[in-house]
Amino acid sequence: MVVLSQPVALDNHTSAIPTYKPVPVLTSQSIPVVDLTDPEAKTLIVKACEEFGFFKVVNHGVRPDLMTRLEQEAVGFFALPQSLKNQAGPPEPYGYGSKRIGPNGDVGWIEYILLNANPQLSSPKTSTIFRQTPQIFREAVEEYMKEVKEVTCKVLEMVAEGLGIEPRDSLSKMVRDEKSDSCLRMNHYPTEEEEVEQMVKVGFGEHTDPQIISVLRSNNAAGLQICMKDGRWVAVPPDHSSLFINVGDALQVMTNGRFKSVKHRVLADTRRSRVSMIYFGGPPLSQKIAPLPCLVPKQEDSLYKEFTWSQYKSSAYKSKLGDYRLGLFEKQPLLTHRSNV
Repeated sequence: MVVLSQPVALDNHTSAIPTYKPVPVLTSQSIPVVDLTDPEAKTLIVKACEEFGFFKVVNHGVRPDLMTRLEQEAVGFFALPQSLKNQAGPPEPYGYGSKRIGPNGDVGWIEYILLNANPQLSSPKTSTIFRQTPQIFREAVEEYMKEVKEVTCKVLEMVAEGLGIEPRDSLSKMVRDEKSDSCLRMNHYPTEEEEVEQMVKVGFGEHTDPQIISVLRSNNAAGLQICMKDGRWVAVPPDHSSLFINVGDALQVMTNGRFKSVKHRVLADTRRSRVSMIYFGGPPLSQKIAPLPCLVPKQEDSLYKEFTWSQYKSSAYKSKLGDYRLGLFEKQPLLTHRSNV
C-alpha cells in the first residue's frame, strides 16, 4: 500500500486514499472450510492455521437473524448525518472513525465503529453511538458479541486439542477472562457517487491482526483478500452466512511460529457498499505472551521474547498498518565465537 509520511486532513479531501490499478487476483475456491460439528474439526482447524492462517467456519451456532439484525442496525448508524456520527469520534481508541486508520497516517475508503467487548468498561464515544441509535442496536451488539465469543472460545479449545495443549482451556480462558481485552469492530466501505475509472480504492490496507484470533462476518460484497505464503493475493469469496477466522500475532507467538498470522486487506468496490463485523479475541492486558512450553520443550528453540499483551498492544498502536510488528519481539540468533587457543 502507499505509505504516507504525515497524517492528512480528510474532512474534505479523499485524494490521499491509496489506489491500485486493477490487477488479476486469484479467486480461491480452496479456502479451508471447517464444519464445527465435524468430529475431525480440530484436526482441520490446525491444518488450516498452519497452511493458511485463515479458514471459513460453517455450522458455527451464531443465529443468522442476529447477524442480519446487527448488520441492518450498523447500516442505520452509518446512514446518519455526518455531523451526528462525528460526535462519536475520533476514536480513542473506541468510537467512530472515518478514513483515518490509527494515528500514524494510514487512510482508507472506510468508516467504522470500534467497541469494547467488556460490558464493564465504557467510553464517552461509545455511549454517544448508542444514544444516537435505537435500543435494538445496543441489544444486537451485546447479543452478537456473546454468541461470537462462544465461537471464538470453541475454536481456541479445538486448537488446544489439536495441538495437544493441556488444559483444554489454556487459550480460551484468556478470552473468557472478565478482564479480556477483546473488541468488536464494524466497518463500512461506502459507495461513491463518482466512479474512479481503472482504479481501485484501498478500503483497509494490508496488515495482520495483533490479537489471538479474529472472527469476521460480512455481507455479500467482495473485497477481502489474503496473502498466501508465496506472496500472491487471493480474493476470498464472500459468504454472509459463514464466519471467517484469522490467526493473530499473539497466537503465532504462542505456537512459536507454527501458526502464521495472516496478512490481509480489503479493496473497496465503490459501486457496492460492504459491511463487516470483526470480533477480536484478546487476552487481559497483563497476560504474558510467549511460546507455550508444551510446544517448545527447549528454551533455546523459542523464537520470541516474552511480553505482556499491554506491551504488544502499545507497540502495535505506535506502528503503521503494514509494519511487521512481531520483529521487535523476535529473538536474535545467537552468534557463537570460536577462540584461537
